[in-house]
Amino acid sequence: MIPRYARPDMVAIWSPEQKFRIWYEIEAHACDAMADLGVIPRENAEAVWKAKDVEFDVARIDEIEAVTKHDVIAFLTHLAEHVGADEARFVHQGMTSSDVLDTCFNVQLTRAADILIADVEALLAALKRRAMEHKMTVRVGRSHGIHAEPTTMGLTFARFYAEMDRNLRRLRTARDEVATGAISGAVGTFANIDPAVEEHVCAKMGLTPEPISTQVIPRDRHAAFFATLGVVASSIENVAIEIRHMQRTEVLEGAEFFSMGQKGSSAMPHKKNPVLTENLTGLARLVRMTVIPAMENVALWHERDISHSSVERGIGPDATVTLDFALNRLTGVIDKMLIFPDNMLDNMNKFPGLVMSQRVLLALTQAGVSREDAYAMVQRNALKVWEERTDFREELLADADVVNALGVDAINEKFNLDYHTKHVDTIFARVFGD
Repeated sequence: MIPRYARPDMVAIWSPEQKFRIWYEIEAHACDAMADLGVIPRENAEAVWKAKDVEFDVARIDEIEAVTKHDVIAFLTHLAEHVGADEARFVHQGMTSSDVLDTCFNVQLTRAADILIADVEALLAALKRRAMEHKMTVRVGRSHGIHAEPTTMGLTFARFYAEMDRNLRRLRTARDEVATGAISGAVGTFANIDPAVEEHVCAKMGLTPEPISTQVIPRDRHAAFFATLGVVASSIENVAIEIRHMQRTEVLEGAEFFSMGQKGSSAMPHKKNPVLTENLTGLARLVRMTVIPAMENVALWHERDISHSSVERGIGPDATVTLDFALNRLTGVIDKMLIFPDNMLDNMNKFPGLVMSQRVLLALTQAGVSREDAYAMVQRNALKVWEERTDFREELLADADVVNALGVDAINEKFNLDYHTKHVDTIFARVFGD
């Protein structure tokens, strides 16, 4: 996580100040619940809230931790400095460090997920707008990078919309799955703390109680969360790659917006490079880089070890901050993306009529020609177009076998572009539901 690829709202979730604020709220709510149960005096629970407006001193906590070698103890010591040693003596009663750390981490992940969900919703709005705008803008579809058959730019945007809509559902599921908390004490047995404390804290922190924890919340939840972020990142790259290919000089069917004063190259003033989408490809790799460590965190020794801890201190902020930035950047790219319909038609006609070969093939079989013979008849004419840059329709009209089988009018009819767009409305209704 570096400032260049970070946005302030997501960064704030992972700041030390915010982390200690969440720790404090967990401890204070736990004190309230214990006071309700009569485990600690009410006045002690109320005293903890004297620190509700305190800005915890990160440097001071670090100073204490340098001696204690324990971050939660360092925080509790600093909290007692504000609340008073006697008033704070029941703070953390019956709790273990993971009760605070894990519950805090899941609060941070759910808040991060809320931002990511809003990011995807904004991206979906941009994709839908561009899909509607270019619903019938014809371009050639490509398989293996080679001209296949006509499609539309609207269908390209709609395809990405559908993919991101699936990601939205995945993110919501991942958020729900990771939104659990645990205040269950050492090895998760509630021996020294009542389950009602966990229920109270979770309700206050926007979580649900973890059904069964050990001394940590099960890490399969986190593995699923980060795996979802990796899928979203891969979808970002999927869109970015398409735009990068469209911007290639010999293609130029679409391009990133090039702002006034922007420079494409330090050496070649003519350059307009797809720097934003190239950057998105790189950022997607960084997000995916967090997935395998998250999965390796699932296997912990017995009721707990801390091999996962150092990993999560890194991947939590890195994955969410980077993905937040990438989603926002992609939305901007889609919003301002330049589309060149004339170039799309020019590219499709680079080998005139060739993209209609399947229509001719099917017509020949329907006219009684065997598939093998029909394929050979079409291919011999198609190869002339490849090799000699002739017109496919003219080659077919000059082929006596094809004319005898279909007739001139039927051949000409096979070159109507509308044939390939007749079901666009059906596909849009499936994707957008309207």
